[in-house]
Amino acid sequence: MKHFLHETDFSKDEISEVFERAFAYKSGRSHRPTNDLFGQSWALLFYKNSTRTRVSFEVGIRELGGHPVILNQDATQIGRGESIADTVQVLSRFLDGLVIRTHGHEIIEEFAKNSKIPVINALTDFLHPCQIYADCMTILEQTGSSRNPYEGLKGKKVTFLGDTACNMANSWILAGALWDFEVSLGGPVEYQPSEQITHFCKDKNLTPSWAHSTDPSEAVKDADIVYTDVWVSMGCEEDTQDRLRLMDPYRVSSDLLRQAKPEALFMHCMPAHPGEEVEQEVLDSPQAILFDQAENRLHMQKAILRNLSR
Repeated sequence: MKHFLHETDFSKDEISEVFERAFAYKSGRSHRPTNDLFGQSWALLFYKNSTRTRVSFEVGIRELGGHPVILNQDATQIGRGESIADTVQVLSRFLDGLVIRTHGHEIIEEFAKNSKIPVINALTDFLHPCQIYADCMTILEQTGSSRNPYEGLKGKKVTFLGDTACNMANSWILAGALWDFEVSLGGPVEYQPSEQITHFCKDKNLTPSWAHSTDPSEAVKDADIVYTDVWVSMGCEEDTQDRLRLMDPYRVSSDLLRQAKPEALFMHCMPAHPGEEVEQEVLDSPQAILFDQAENRLHMQKAILRNLSR
């Protein structure tokens, strides 16, 4: 059974096809819906609250001619202690696919292990592959590069600032290894990437090209993309004050952004907290492409759904 839990779960040819299809869905959206998921029911099972992920998947399934079934942990028997194995074996008899947004990566792996239908990772604490695919689509779109990530991303430099141990930082490290671009991480020493992502890359025979610096100016030097995320993710609220104090030097300001390449783009997976990880002036600048990123979640996720629905 084919699942999409990690950026590397598709072959090179499949990845190229997914990106090409995402661009085609975007250019042809005025002709929606299609019949690519005609008659299929896909569930969205969310352990975490969501705006962009939930709406983009729900709309995407509908635009492909399918039917989305919205679930959350507390509204299922999982919330009362039913095992994941029992739950997913039952869901496999009702549904054509399952999209999951959860906490620990081991949760989604348990679903996939026991599932007879495709499982899509809509976010775990380890990786956010759908976001990264859409972000890389946005870079290709904005820079006028090839639509193929193996060609259009090669040699670029992406700087990620803030919590460089988070799922987005992990996914950038993995994407850089997959598509041969440089990843520069700028953040406090206490929040450097874990051994988990390094071991994962090695297991996939990938050689990541990333460097970590505690100096934000050094991290953004010559960057094509400057990227950040919230400093306090869901589940980390008890560490809020420590995180805000340690990460304050890594706030993306106009002055810091000017230290990247003159044409550098600013990206953020949202929601943004102006005045914390990024200044409002940066969010309002023409270099910010947050809403293009958000829109491209829809088109890319449709392409991922289509690939797994075969």
